[in-house]
Parts: sequence; C-alpha cells; structure tokens
Amino acid sequence: MRQVLSILRSVNRALELLAGALSTTIVAAMVLALTLSALTRYVSGTGYDWFIELPPALVPWMVFPLLGPLLRAGAHIQVDFVPNLLDERKALLLQLLVFAVMLVGAMIFFFAGNDAVALYRRLGQLMELEIEIPIWWMYLAFPTGFAILALFAFELLLETLQKIAAADRSQS
Repeated sequence: MRQVLSILRSVNRALELLAGALSTTIVAAMVLALTLSALTRYVSGTGYDWFIELPPALVPWMVFPLLGPLLRAGAHIQVDFVPNLLDERKALLLQLLVFAVMLVGAMIFFFAGNDAVALYRRLGQLMELEIEIPIWWMYLAFPTGFAILALFAFELLLETLQKIAAADRSQS
C-alpha cells in the first residue's frame, strides 16, 4: 500500500501543479479578454462579443480541475464541529467515510460527465460565440475535474487507512 500511495502522491502533486497553472492561466485570460473588450469598445466604439462571452465559458476549466487539490488542502466546505467531539479513532473513521463517499461520488460524476461529453460531441453543437468552439470542449472539464478529484480522494482514503492502522498498532 505504501508504494501505491507514493506513486499516487507523485501523480497528484503533478496534477495539482498542472491544475493550479491552468487555473492561473485562465484567470489571466479572463482578465485580459475583459480588459481588451473594454479597450476596443473605448477606442473603436464597437467590440468583439467573444471577449465578453469567453470568460464564462472558461469557468468550468478553472473550477473543476481544482476540486482534488482543494480537497487535499482542506479548503472544501466541511463540518468541523463533529470531529472535535470524537476521539482520534472515531474521527479517523469519520474521515475515512467522508473520503470514501467523495471517491464514489467523484466516480459517479466522472461517468456522468463522460456521457454528457459524448452526447454533445455526437450533437456537434457549437457555442454561440464569434469564434466557433464545440460545446463538448466546455463539458470536458466535468469528467476531467472529477477524475482528478477521484485520484485525490483515493490518496486521502489510503492515507487515512494508514493512520488508522498506525493508531491501532500504537494502542496494542
């Protein structure tokens, strides 16, 4: 289990860096697009609609790949009242349950996202921007993000199992 966890940590570290870089780039592109939109409207009196329409289309690619790194960082919404009432072992078991539910949920949303991408790909619909972008490109952020979340949830689940095993060994 240690070797699997070590490999998973390495993969997730790389994914975390990639997701962070992607999100940072997207935020920069959004700010630049909106700034250019304002600038072109100010200078020429008219602008390009895609400058305004592009940022909302990029939001899924900014948000969904960050689900896993946010989970690992503990930056997700969480209830921190209940674990404080539990002893260490019960708190670890609760954490194990949470990560297991996250893993199962991420896998369900991954498969549902793949179905949505396949549907929109078959339909061949394009976004209604001045530039033609297939809608399925935007929907591809969902299964991508949930696949990343599943990897991070699996890593945290394995780490929690290790902590429970270590706590059991120290008690006996």
